[in-house]
Amino acid sequence: MSTTQNSQKTRWWKSPDVKKTFILWLIVTPIIGYVATTVQVRAMGAPASEVMASVKSLMAIFTWAASPVAGLVAAMALTSLLGKRHYGDNPPAESEHEIAESAKAASVWVIVSTLLCLFALVVGLVVFQKDSASLLDAKAMNINATGQQWVWNFDYPDSPGVRSAALYLPVDKPVVFHVTSKDVKHSFWIVQMGVKIDANPGYVTEAAVTPNKIGVFDIRCAELCGLLHAYMQTKVHVVSQADYDAWLKTQAALEGAA
Repeated sequence: MSTTQNSQKTRWWKSPDVKKTFILWLIVTPIIGYVATTVQVRAMGAPASEVMASVKSLMAIFTWAASPVAGLVAAMALTSLLGKRHYGDNPPAESEHEIAESAKAASVWVIVSTLLCLFALVVGLVVFQKDSASLLDAKAMNINATGQQWVWNFDYPDSPGVRSAALYLPVDKPVVFHVTSKDVKHSFWIVQMGVKIDANPGYVTEAAVTPNKIGVFDIRCAELCGLLHAYMQTKVHVVSQADYDAWLKTQAALEGAA
């Protein structure tokens, strides 16, 4: 191999298309990070619990962490699309540099990818541990959530005999859901509270949350469970403690009358 070719291979970073890609990378990365984060966070809506607020923050962090990778891919694509065309059977003269053969470039790519994966893992575990701590809260109320094709039913063990098709919760009160299924696999998802956990037939899974906003929010099934899966949804009514106690008394009276 000639001295010129060796020199070109060791100085691939001086190639015009590499410089162009690098500049485009610096420009595209913050654009992707800002736009993708803004779109995702707004699409999630206003959080109704600290868990959902943590989910939104986590998604924003992960999106910004991934934006340099997406930015590099986009910059390479733009360089290829906007660069000058070459025709013929032979490669262009400036194509002698081969970044794929650079040990330094490969090492940087492996190290950066590893650090990004470790970052995502550690941050995710920290948030998961924080959210799971509510399962051990002695003051938490308990709700049994049962899915079946294609409805949800909720039982209130602290108020025996009370069952409802729409969920009622007091605001600022921690709650532990004991989730199961009577037939096929479902997924219990309170959209605005960031709660999503599988409902498996024959097993009980648990999730915890503390609703911090009064209002009416969405409950859906997030697991394809049959023909009417899309209609397997209901509402959760988050009310004041006084209104919740009044609702429980009314429900208990109705169950007694039945």
